[in-house]
Amino acid sequence: MIIFTVCYAYQFFYAFYALFKKPKQYDATKQHSYAVIISARNESAVIAQLIRSIRQQKYPAKLIDIYVVADNCTDNTAQIAREAGAIVYERFNTQQVGKGYALDYIFKIIHNSSKADAYEGYFVFDADNLLDENYIAEMNKVFDNGYRIVTSYRNSKNYDTNWLSSGYSLWFLRESKYLNNARMMLNTSCAISGTGFLVHRDIIIKNNGWKHHLLTEDIEFSADNIIQGEKIGYCGTAVLYDEQPTTFRQSWNQRLRWAKGFYQVFARYGGGLLKGIFKNHSFACFDMFMTISPAMFVSLSSIVMNAVFLICGLLSPESSQAIITTTLTSLGGTLLNFYCIFFFFGGLTLITEWKKIYAKPVKIVLSLFTFPLFMFTYIPIALVALFKKIEWKPIEHTVTKSIEDVQ
Repeated sequence: MIIFTVCYAYQFFYAFYALFKKPKQYDATKQHSYAVIISARNESAVIAQLIRSIRQQKYPAKLIDIYVVADNCTDNTAQIAREAGAIVYERFNTQQVGKGYALDYIFKIIHNSSKADAYEGYFVFDADNLLDENYIAEMNKVFDNGYRIVTSYRNSKNYDTNWLSSGYSLWFLRESKYLNNARMMLNTSCAISGTGFLVHRDIIIKNNGWKHHLLTEDIEFSADNIIQGEKIGYCGTAVLYDEQPTTFRQSWNQRLRWAKGFYQVFARYGGGLLKGIFKNHSFACFDMFMTISPAMFVSLSSIVMNAVFLICGLLSPESSQAIITTTLTSLGGTLLNFYCIFFFFGGLTLITEWKKIYAKPVKIVLSLFTFPLFMFTYIPIALVALFKKIEWKPIEHTVTKSIEDVQ
C-alpha cells in the first residue's frame, strides 16, 4: 500500500487540482479541414447514427469528409455507410486483424489519392460513437492552438444498462475529468483512450500511416508520441458518447485484450519512458510509465503472500491463531483500502459529472457501490492475460440510439 501510494499520489493531486481549478478556454482563428476515419467491422446496427451525428455538426460541411473502412465485414455495413453519406472502402485481410491495420489501410489510400493534401487533421472514431453537435468545432479550437494530437470528453450511450456498463462509463468519465483534464491544465501530456481523438496530418505522414499494431494501439500511440516529446491535448467541451459492453463475456474478452495490450506496451516502450524520465526529466514520461506499468501486481503480490501464510496457518495448529488473524487482517485491509480508493474516485466523479450522466438517479447512486467491484474483476483478468495468448476480437454493438436520445 505504501509503494502504491508513493507511485500514484500524483493522481490524487490531479483530482483536487481539477476539482478546484477551471480549465483554460480556447478560441480558434481558423476552421481547419478534416477527414473523419471510422473503422467498422459488422457495425450495421450503429454506423448510420454516427455518420448522421457527424453530418449534423455545427461546422462547415465542406471542411469535413467521412471515410469508413468496412473491415472484414460479413454484413451490410458498407452499404449502410455509403447510403448515410460516407466514402467507403472495404478491406478483407484475415492475417492482419485489428483497428490499427484498418487505420493504416485507409491512411495509405488517402495519401496516394488526389486528397493527399486536402486535410490538415484526422478524427478517429469507432462505429458505435455519437458526437455532440459542437464536437468538431470545439476540438478545432484546441487543434488551432498548436496541439497536434487532441483527445476528448468520453461519455456513454448506455450508462444505466447494468453494473458493467456503468463501471466502464464511470471509469471513462473519471479519466476525462480527473486525469486528462488535470494534465491539460498542468501543461503536461494527456493520453488517448480508445476512441474520439484528432491527429495532425504531419504525424501520420511522419509515421508513413498508422504504425501501431499492438493490442492497445491507442496506448501504444500515446506512449510513442510522449517519448518523442509530443504533447497530447484534451478538449473537455468536445463530448463523445460511447457504447459499453453489457455482458460479462464481452467485458472479459475486451479487458483481457486491454490488459495484454498494456503488458505489450510496457515491454516495448517502458525503457524509452524511463529514459525520458531520467534523461529529459519528463513528467509526462513518468505519468505514462505509471499508466502502463503493471501496478496491480503490487497488490496481487500482497494478496498472494498473505494467502500463502494463511494456508500455512491453517496447516499449523500450534501457531494458526496468530497467523490466521494477521493474514486475514492484512487481506481484509488491502481489499478495503482499494474499495475505498475506487469508491472515493467514483463518488467524486458522480458528484461533479452528475448532470452529464443520462440515467435515473437511483441507478447512478447504485453504480457508486458496484464500481469498486467492477474494478476488482481486473484482478483475475490481469493474471490470465499474463499467460494466455490473446487475439483481437470484435465487440458487438447493438445500442441504436441517436444523439438526441442520449442528451
